[in-house]
Amino acid sequence: MDWAFLGQFGVVLGFGLAALGSALGIGAAGRSAAGAWARDAKAGKPLRFNYIIFVGAPISQTFYAMIVMNQLADSLGKAAANAGLMLAIGIATGLGEMFSAWGQGLVGASACRCLAEGEGKGLAFLLIAIGIIETVGIFTMVFMLMAAGRIA
Repeated sequence: MDWAFLGQFGVVLGFGLAALGSALGIGAAGRSAAGAWARDAKAGKPLRFNYIIFVGAPISQTFYAMIVMNQLADSLGKAAANAGLMLAIGIATGLGEMFSAWGQGLVGASACRCLAEGEGKGLAFLLIAIGIIETVGIFTMVFMLMAAGRIA
């Protein structure tokens, strides 16, 4: 049996899971931002642009997975001999980026609430929290690119 399909599956699986995480994260932060904008508008306050930072942050993990996917796609000719490794890289990339993006969205949702209820105070701390979660996505990408470099 030709196991190359597992390697091919790994190439797209990582991207798909990362995109799912980004969608969940953006959805969570977006709902919170919409509620915060509604409260600000009702109170006659100007709408804060800062919420956009938290809504858009989870999209980067999809980009990181795309970078890994492109690296793996360059190795598709070697998929039969490296199917297990390619599938494992796809799964690890997908899960790492998915949970990073989803977690970032959840923190972003709380950040929107914090800014709305705290009169805009604490932005620097909230950005740091978002940056720490972003680091998980970056580490996932870097380590999986290192693993992809071992495909012979």
